Amino acid sequence: MIILPGQTIGIIGGGQLGRMMGLAAKEAGFKIAVLDPTMDSPCGQIADIRIVAPYNDEAALEELGEVSDVITYEFENIDYEGLKRLSQNAYVPQGAELVRITQNRIAEKAEIKASGAPVANYITAKDFEELKQKLETVGYPCVVKTAFGGYDGKGQVKLDSAADIEEAKELFAHSACIAEAFVPFEKEISVIIQRNTSGESYCLPIAENIHRHHILHESIVPARVPETVIEKAEQAAQTIADHLELVGTLAVEMFVLENGDIIINELAPRPHNSGHYSIEACNVSQFHQHVRAICGWPLRKPKLWSPSIMVNVLGEHVAPLKKGIKNYPDWSIHLYGKAEAKEKRKMGHVTIMTENIEQTLHEIDETGIWL
Repeated sequence: MIILPGQTIGIIGGGQLGRMMGLAAKEAGFKIAVLDPTMDSPCGQIADIRIVAPYNDEAALEELGEVSDVITYEFENIDYEGLKRLSQNAYVPQGAELVRITQNRIAEKAEIKASGAPVANYITAKDFEELKQKLETVGYPCVVKTAFGGYDGKGQVKLDSAADIEEAKELFAHSACIAEAFVPFEKEISVIIQRNTSGESYCLPIAENIHRHHILHESIVPARVPETVIEKAEQAAQTIADHLELVGTLAVEMFVLENGDIIINELAPRPHNSGHYSIEACNVSQFHQHVRAICGWPLRKPKLWSPSIMVNVLGEHVAPLKKGIKNYPDWSIHLYGKAEAKEKRKMGHVTIMTENIEQTLHEIDETGIWL
């Protein structure tokens, strides 16, 4: 099915990803409907139709289906059962199965492994007693993660030795868990692959990701890794996307090992923080390409105009950023319209196109904004 300008794209989730997706769609002439529990959500601010209700509200989902010609979502922690029912009565080309898989780390890891892509050694445990019995299979150090929930480092704990095992006990209050062997990696990279309803797919230029306090701080593009790593990473992303019969966007987060091998860490079935640089730095952004994919349009082969760095703006960075705007004419500044600048909350990002990555990284630190 081809969705054309003038028709309506429904988005479940009103955060910054929905906002940037909606802005890209409106450039092409689409109307936007958004379902979000918050009246003044970032996406709601730019939408033509706002449905304010919880994500599992059946009447609200039905209303979204009635007003939309195609429906997508901006994050994976929505109601799977509701999305499944909605997909039976409305056009949801991504389906609900990808959400079910990526909401559950156990299911996600199993699907990555089934695709043939490389993963760290891991075990699953339904309770703390089972973890204690099976953990020697993985060994130490290892990382224990809840199957459900958790992001930006939440819902997980690293165990350096058997003496630390009690630290994982409280995780089982939320769900079953997965324990993975800790991988001594050199870099973290992410591949954003996008695939349309005809099976045509492309990867965006690969980003190297720098985290602070488990939150993405900077994405550097192109990633500073050998071409052989780029090839392995793109092939792994393609393998996973084909296995999942992807429609839309999939971000594949990976570890790069000292010997140049890669290990798949996690998946996100949506546009991703590490792809924001593409708005300015590519001939097609991850958001424009996502719209093309779900609307059945041919995809554009991505091209990087210039090496670039994307820096996240958290709540504590907003005031110093605004104060310094006058000094940085080459910065592309995006703020998401969130009402309250809470500490560690993602409020926006800055993209800097540059011919000298190392120098620009130094200049970012020198501004003092991200201290």
